[in-house]
Amino acid sequence: MPTVTRTTFTGTARARNSLRVAVIADSDTRWKWGALTARRIAEGCADAELHGFLLRGRATPTARQLSEVGVEWGQPREVTGAEFLTAVERGPYDVVVLALVGGSVQALLHGMARLWPGHERRPVLVTGYVGVVYEKLADGLLLRHGADVVLANSPYDERRFTQVYEGVGADASAVTRAALPFLGGTPHTGAADAVVFAAQPSVPERRADRAYLLRRLVQHARLHPGREVVLKLRSKPGEHTTHIEELPYQRLVRDLDTPANFRLAYGHMGEVLDRTGLLVTVSSTAALESLHRGIPTAILTDLGVREPLGNHHFLGSGCLTSWDALDAGQRPQASQEWLREHGVSAHGDPYDAVRERIDALLARPVLPPVSPYYSTATATGYLPGILARHRLDETPRAEATGVRRVVREAVREAARGAYRHGVQRVAPVIRRMGEL
Repeated sequence: MPTVTRTTFTGTARARNSLRVAVIADSDTRWKWGALTARRIAEGCADAELHGFLLRGRATPTARQLSEVGVEWGQPREVTGAEFLTAVERGPYDVVVLALVGGSVQALLHGMARLWPGHERRPVLVTGYVGVVYEKLADGLLLRHGADVVLANSPYDERRFTQVYEGVGADASAVTRAALPFLGGTPHTGAADAVVFAAQPSVPERRADRAYLLRRLVQHARLHPGREVVLKLRSKPGEHTTHIEELPYQRLVRDLDTPANFRLAYGHMGEVLDRTGLLVTVSSTAALESLHRGIPTAILTDLGVREPLGNHHFLGSGCLTSWDALDAGQRPQASQEWLREHGVSAHGDPYDAVRERIDALLARPVLPPVSPYYSTATATGYLPGILARHRLDETPRAEATGVRRVVREAVREAARGAYRHGVQRVAPVIRRMGEL
């Protein structure tokens, strides 16, 4: 059975007194987004049950990673796509939150379309993005089409998402404005003085660029010996996150002579921000958390303002700057208009509209069939590959039964376990031996 969190919420009364929500995620960051989104959806319910699942794969988070995302929840159950569909079918759940990469969302949407092929009683399906949407906008959105609610984290995203769906002739009514669910924390008072660099697993990619950013961070620490300078890391070597990290900063920093006021940090980003006086990054979502608190936030231009880096998303924010300017004492001042437009500062509860839409859908006696834009008619050369990668090219009910199925699942489970052990345990040891 999946881990169940039973929570009693206070606040505005809702039409439903109880709510059963299932969350499935495929990485540490998406688990954080999905779990917190589920809690925001459940606010106002007198009694809510939150059920957690992790989609087994390359980026399935470790227990340590789950403990550091800042969400109080038991250990979620690890499942395959087919196992999750079986759990959802047996439910019953009122809401299912798909906190997954686009291809996985699309595969599960088609799986659920087979479970409920007509106008039937089924869960409300919710999905969205865990942070800044700076690449693969059309691809990611169309892979999420078919959910009943597609969350947009800002007015800016709401317009873009609607334009993409309407641009291909797809129904855009699912697009619903919200905000990143983890924006919050103690407002900045100016007392904290630590300079924190929020590292990203895959931005930038080149070794030379990552080494440059690290050298400049260490140089900043030397120029300001009375100031704590922190390199905030997402994961430890061998652990996978939403994005693959081929060149961990932990490896690069071993080649440098670091001063006493420089240190590495792991853990919950919110706790690190409590001690931050200046956040520096290339384009991390941590910048939005920092800006929400009113912390001076620097988006680096040293490697250019380029789409592959994602820092172009911050054009007009007032936060684009360089290490030279920061070394000289600059503290960027964010544009209030940009913050409002990008969902960083908002009046009222940004999840009111989400809860209203979900309540309206739940009030219907039945819901229409799940109908993604991608189908065998619109994406004949694309969709079959997505479904096959998730072993959902056939309905779960059509899988083999009896001894054959048990043996096949046992072999698959052993292979998955061996792969994850190799990735998370053996490969880092081999890499370290190669560096001796």
